[in-house]
Amino acid sequence: MKVIHSWLKEYVGDVLPDARKVEELLNFHAFEVDGVEEVEGESVIDVDVLPNRASDCLCHRGIARELATILGVEMVEDPLQVIPDLATTDLIKVNIADQEACPRFTATLITDVEVKESPTWLQTRLKALGQRPINNIVDATNYVMYAIGQPLHAYDADLFPQVDGKWQFDVRFAKVGEMVSLLAEGGKTEDRIVELTGSELLIVDGSSDVPVGLAGVKGGRYAEVHAGTKNIIIEAAHFHPTVTRKTARGLGIVIDASKRFENEPSRELPLYAQRDIVKLIVDIAGGKFEGVHDEYLVKKKSTEVAVSIKQVNSLLGLDLSIEAVQEIIKRTGSEVRVEGETIYAIGPWERTDLNIAEDYIEEVGRIYGLNKIVSVVPAVREISEVNARQYYSEQLRQVLLEQGFSEVITTSFLNKGEIQLHNALAKDKSYVRNTLVENINNVLDANFVHADLLGISGVRVFEIGTVFTKVNSQVEEYVALTLGARTKGNGYSGQDEKIVQAACRAVSDFLGLEVDWVTEKGVAEMNLTDLLDKLPAPTTYDVFPNSDPVTYRSISPYPAVARDIALWVEEGQTDNEVLSTIVSAAGELCVRQTLFDTFTKDGRTSYAFRLVFQSPEKTLTDEEVNKVMDKINEVAKQNNWEVR
Repeated sequence: MKVIHSWLKEYVGDVLPDARKVEELLNFHAFEVDGVEEVEGESVIDVDVLPNRASDCLCHRGIARELATILGVEMVEDPLQVIPDLATTDLIKVNIADQEACPRFTATLITDVEVKESPTWLQTRLKALGQRPINNIVDATNYVMYAIGQPLHAYDADLFPQVDGKWQFDVRFAKVGEMVSLLAEGGKTEDRIVELTGSELLIVDGSSDVPVGLAGVKGGRYAEVHAGTKNIIIEAAHFHPTVTRKTARGLGIVIDASKRFENEPSRELPLYAQRDIVKLIVDIAGGKFEGVHDEYLVKKKSTEVAVSIKQVNSLLGLDLSIEAVQEIIKRTGSEVRVEGETIYAIGPWERTDLNIAEDYIEEVGRIYGLNKIVSVVPAVREISEVNARQYYSEQLRQVLLEQGFSEVITTSFLNKGEIQLHNALAKDKSYVRNTLVENINNVLDANFVHADLLGISGVRVFEIGTVFTKVNSQVEEYVALTLGARTKGNGYSGQDEKIVQAACRAVSDFLGLEVDWVTEKGVAEMNLTDLLDKLPAPTTYDVFPNSDPVTYRSISPYPAVARDIALWVEEGQTDNEVLSTIVSAAGELCVRQTLFDTFTKDGRTSYAFRLVFQSPEKTLTDEEVNKVMDKINEVAKQNNWEVR
């Protein structure tokens, strides 16, 4: 959410610090700020509003309210403080088929407007937010949305046929196969026609039952405001967040309006938006306000929540007084009363996120300052329940690690498979996996080249992960254990099969039962979910009672280079003595050394070593490695060793 510093200042007043200080306040008390930049002569702050606050903070007023709360000051201008008092009209009629899908719908009639370019100040603010000015009517609807968070849509009233002298709006779900023509997106000139599935909510012309827009998502071409428009109807409504989100995501039409609706702003907001849009349009487009029709079917009452001071201090690890907590909660705009050691709070109507005690405790923590809370180690408690999947997964990890296997974690998405996603992340990730085998094979093939660097004769890996299958047209998921081995670079060998079979036997022996493995070409897989039902319920998490501490270091992203060297030395000299001298000559680039051959003949011993070179800063060239090998050969000569 991008906000303009000067716009925030209109709400908060002169006490608002500069944009950089605002960034700091928000970062420490509310939201992460992605950056501050100068656009169109304005300081624009890019705020990453979290989902739990998107209902009230995807607008300038919401961010300004946050800053006033953090600073502990009153707002000098609050558009939500005064209840709207608007004249009504009986020239508009609204029929809502599903009150849960649309609990409120307001429509305002303004006549004799002049559609033209917006004034410079309005265009500048929209451009600073990355928006393209269109005309004064459409720009006004966008401006009010960015001001207080309520999306609006404008219709040309004269393009709606009247029924008995009234304009009629109906709100209903789409019919399967129904078509709707939507306004062009993002500066495009061509409209978009979409076919509907029946789950989408529509706004329709009640006189003809023709769709005029996707509720909460996108307006239609029908009754679009144009240069010759004289009379307009402004819609401001409340649509169900889940219905809106499914429609927007399903059709790939995610815009500023749909983002706000899917985060469920307050049902009280539409009338405030109507008041502000009427004033703005009359100011910049002329015209006469004829009245508003408000169809409010289902209201939500604010809930009084009890917050005990003991619970506040226990969860936050603080020792605040009840007076201090009361003062912080009042700063959020909440109504507060105190009885004994308990605070009873009713949040402001726009804060739809304040519903339980923990919501208010979170407010206390962030406004007080989470950086002021000292971290403490929690007391050790007895485990009341042990998760069988986690317990046995840890046990099997230990078994396979002892067998020389390494654990891998691979993607759950594939470019082809049995179960396709409706909205894939990418074209090559449009299916979910129904087996881990393909991924394990890819890991084995890709990592065999690192065998020298790791100092191993082959690659052994396993994965414990979720897979998805279709059973009687239903998608089911289960946890699979898959393991595999590679001992040569050009594919499967009989040695791989032996290694895998030995690991499978080790798993079966450890569990004390026969495991149904599916084995093919050095890879074995089994259904761990089915196996868990056959195993005794665990009672403790003591999986690694004698495990050694683990240390970590960064790995180099650059490829390794291997060189072999064989030396004749005097019988009696140990391989460790020889290797120590070689490594000293090789320097820091020699990251691994392996003795792979030894034999003695005629009073001399031959040692063959594989040396692996790697730089943490760049890809090594053959010339650089050859220089190191020349240095090793020179040291060998100095020690009277013969290079074979």
